[in-house]
Amino acid sequence: MLSRLISYFALAPQDLLRDAVYRRLWTSILCSSLGGQITLLALPLTAAVMLHATPTQMGLLQALEVLPFALFSLPAGVLLDRVRKLPVYIGGEVTLAVAVASVPVAAWLDMLGMGWLYVIGFIIGSVNTTAGSAAQIVLTQVVPRERLVEAHAKNALASSGADVAGPGLAGLLIKLLGAPVALAVNAVMLALSTVILRGVRVDEQLPPRKSSDFWAELKVGLRFVRDRPLLVSMAITVAAWHLFHNAALVVQILLATRELQLAPQTVGWSYVAIGVGTVLASVFGHRISRRLGPGPCLVLGFSLCGVAWLQLAFAPAGAWGVASFALMLFTWGVGAVLMFINFLSLRQAVTPAPLLGRMTSTVRWLILLPAAPGALLGGWLGEHLGLRAALAFAGIGCVLTAAWAWRHPVIRGVRELPKPVEVVPA
Repeated sequence: MLSRLISYFALAPQDLLRDAVYRRLWTSILCSSLGGQITLLALPLTAAVMLHATPTQMGLLQALEVLPFALFSLPAGVLLDRVRKLPVYIGGEVTLAVAVASVPVAAWLDMLGMGWLYVIGFIIGSVNTTAGSAAQIVLTQVVPRERLVEAHAKNALASSGADVAGPGLAGLLIKLLGAPVALAVNAVMLALSTVILRGVRVDEQLPPRKSSDFWAELKVGLRFVRDRPLLVSMAITVAAWHLFHNAALVVQILLATRELQLAPQTVGWSYVAIGVGTVLASVFGHRISRRLGPGPCLVLGFSLCGVAWLQLAFAPAGAWGVASFALMLFTWGVGAVLMFINFLSLRQAVTPAPLLGRMTSTVRWLILLPAAPGALLGGWLGEHLGLRAALAFAGIGCVLTAAWAWRHPVIRGVRELPKPVEVVPA
């Protein structure tokens, strides 16, 4: 029995994790994601519980975290195609470690306020804009393109493992140390991720540029995305998802702590449900994508997220409220993983290597433009119409987005990863 169990979990001969370079990258993602789970809880809980933030202030905090995508994504794409990506990725991890470590220091000096958290949120968003894009490109330098769905599923599994362990750890740290001090643990995890990344070996050959004109290179990236119906269609639907996701993100912790009466530690333990959902979706996501096709699997992810928010909007207080909050997180985790492993794989598969930086940043700019307005709208709805109304708005909007995507033949008809279209870059 034991031998059969071991053989079940043993790596297949061709498993990506047998590759030493990918395994090191995967381990770094695991460490960074584990620390990120602490920030995911500790930062908004610091604002909501310690600083008594209003829904509008929570919306502004979330908006400032996504604002850098609108400001910096396009120029970052041009610069990323000019430089090596791995050093940018490592520099981002270091910057995040310093930023989150500053929160407990500010609390100890009695300087912590919403203004400080706004700055930290903006720094986190700026790093995600640049280093986050670089990290996605580094994966294509380590993994063959035909295995991108598998690689993204395994990366999601690393994040999912953190989703399972991280919230419980975060809840315990927040209970013992307080939310601001818990962020120091994230700084340590980010530092460990940096050390691991420094050992990754990537043979990146920068192609010679025919032009040093920044704006000409920027236009090439914009035209490339514009001329690919699949990229445009996915950008529209994922942009809508981000609008509703950020509207929901602003109010869901406020609803849990104020209307459902969940203690901060209970919120932390409830977030384990995200991990369970993302682990399941990561393990089976590749198979689901192969059976349904990347396009339909993308639509399924939208649908699950919308249903998750809708059911929480009508949850009662008490034990059923705890169960409903956990169910929302579980269903959202499944939906988000199914959506993103296919979305990321499709956009990378269709893009030639010299344009990956500009494509990644252009698409991220497009999909995250509505994120800040979504966060502000969620905060406004939560403050003026109620937290449940804001969550219902997000759920209904996401379900309608799924319906539109399903009716769109360019998305529904994608049954396998496309080949990259070679173009002559600037």
